[in-house]
Amino acid sequence: MSFKKKKFTLPPIIKALDKLPSPPPKPPLPPLPKPPPTTHLAPLPTLTLTPTSNHTNLLHFLNSHLTKIQPLTTQNLLHFFKTKLHHHPHFSHYDFHIFNWVSTIDSFSHDHQTFEWMARTLAITNRLEELALLLQFMSSNPCPCSEGIFSCPRIEPIFQFCINAYCNARKLDDALLAFECMRKLIDGRPGVVVYNILINGCVKCGEHDRAIGVYDRMLKDRVKPDVFTFNILISSYCRNYMFELALELFREMKEKGCSPNVVSFNTLIKGFFRERKFEEGVKMVYEMIDLGCEISSVTFEILVDGLCKEGQASEACGLLIDFTRKGVLPRKFDSFGLVDMLCKKRMADRALEVLDELWRNGNIPSMISCTTLIEGLRKSGRREEAFGLMERMLKENIVPDIMTFNCLLHDLCNEGRTVDGNKLRSLASRKGLDVDEMTYDILVSGCIREGKRKEGEALVDEMLDKEFIPDLATYNRFIDGLSKTRSSAQ
Repeated sequence: MSFKKKKFTLPPIIKALDKLPSPPPKPPLPPLPKPPPTTHLAPLPTLTLTPTSNHTNLLHFLNSHLTKIQPLTTQNLLHFFKTKLHHHPHFSHYDFHIFNWVSTIDSFSHDHQTFEWMARTLAITNRLEELALLLQFMSSNPCPCSEGIFSCPRIEPIFQFCINAYCNARKLDDALLAFECMRKLIDGRPGVVVYNILINGCVKCGEHDRAIGVYDRMLKDRVKPDVFTFNILISSYCRNYMFELALELFREMKEKGCSPNVVSFNTLIKGFFRERKFEEGVKMVYEMIDLGCEISSVTFEILVDGLCKEGQASEACGLLIDFTRKGVLPRKFDSFGLVDMLCKKRMADRALEVLDELWRNGNIPSMISCTTLIEGLRKSGRREEAFGLMERMLKENIVPDIMTFNCLLHDLCNEGRTVDGNKLRSLASRKGLDVDEMTYDILVSGCIREGKRKEGEALVDEMLDKEFIPDLATYNRFIDGLSKTRSSAQ
């Protein structure tokens, strides 16, 4: 194999191990770098003393795609990584080896593009030991665009992504080391986002004191904290049962000119309820309204759940009605928790009152809230209200589950209201409810008891069309029962 121009090839050791003929004399390329003793990286497959078909395939793959790139630039290398190597089923995990080997070629220098792609790839694939080696390499081999007095502007985003990966993997010491390394490479002070990632990582790892230490370092570096900084620390104080300090930080937040958001208030409201200071928690909700802060569904879920757990369901009802009349109750708020609690306490009438008030003001309840209330009304003997709620649900295109529907239908038929039940069945079918054989069985049995032969026979015909009658015995049972009755007209 001969070359008209000087071009790089794979190291001689690779060719020797593959038992290829010796190439013509030419300037040798630098050998593949040996990994540091601290790493557990596997060597390139072509460096094994026992060649296999996989090694030969890798050599052929590199010869086919990498050695043909002339000249080798960062753009060309990235194209090779992204289109050839990255999705290869057998060789993709050798990307960092090739990255290191290419860096030993005199005519080639990595820049922020290859650094960023390699860092993100290692972080996403959870190869955090190799990621540490990459960051060390970056610190000792600056990006070519930073040859002037200023550093490369992409260094901080690259480190930020890596620090976040370390924090997500709960490797807090590695995250802090990467942060210190980044500080030496960038111009000026780190951004608030990097500090927030570190503080949040400390909190996730249960290291509250270290989180406060990072916050103090942030203030010392004159980096202005934002609302996310304060929210993370307020939450950490509350989790560690230091609620008074959380309130103190909340006041400090406002003194520093940082406006709290809904997350700030929600965290403190939850803290008040945990401390059993219910009045203060409710007052904070009204403070949110006065400040014009948008209230979320989570706010009311915290409020309602907290009051219900303390047996103050009636107070929760009053607050919800007040908030919905003020027009601040979010449309997506689901009152299921409150309805369920009231029904368990045999207060279905109060639950119906709340649901009706919310409904009138545009807060349409969920299907589960409605069916839960229907069950509560049935158990308390308020079947007429249950029937009315079912009708209202269907007219609003809220389709119930078939079990709740059949139970209510059974109640209607037992009260001698089979005709009303059949009308309800027709409405439900039009709205999309898939009625089953039990639905028809209930209605036919009701027709037999009420002597409505004509209506019952029509239902039996529908059952035949839908193949809901399993056998001849069932059919004969229905027909015999209807034949012994007199129609309502007679």
